[in-house]
Amino acid sequence: MASTSRTPTRRGRGRGGRGDGSSSLPPPPSTLSLIIEEFFIVIYEDPLVKKALPKKFADYLDGQEPAKVYLRAADCGPRLWTVEVLFDGQGRMYLDKGWENFAIAHGVDFGCFVHFKYEGDDVLTVKVFDGTMCRKYYYSDDDDTDDESDDDVKPCIHPL
Repeated sequence: MASTSRTPTRRGRGRGGRGDGSSSLPPPPSTLSLIIEEFFIVIYEDPLVKKALPKKFADYLDGQEPAKVYLRAADCGPRLWTVEVLFDGQGRMYLDKGWENFAIAHGVDFGCFVHFKYEGDDVLTVKVFDGTMCRKYYYSDDDDTDDESDDDVKPCIHPL
């Protein structure tokens, strides 16, 4: 019996293939630009003091260093909460004056996970999750979108 060598042939497209031997997989991570638009922080310390945001997010802002950001609670109306931002000169970014009012109004407490989504123009949409990993849902009966009234904290109302 004569021995014949067979070269393997590709059948079908398989996972991600186009049938032409090329791949439709995304490029390797080293060729992608870094986009950080969502992150979270865990509240381990006093929830009302300034909060450090991830260094990668501060790096993403690429030296823009805004003096303030605007927090919008998801599903809590159009109100924007003005929060001053501090930078420590070592690339760390902190939510400072205004954070306490936001935290009180939205029930941020020990053990909470706070999810942020950067919307651009210094606006961050925020979702708060309690220690059981369940999201806190709020609604607001305050139609006033004037962010100058942050001193009189009007909490979102938790529907029970």
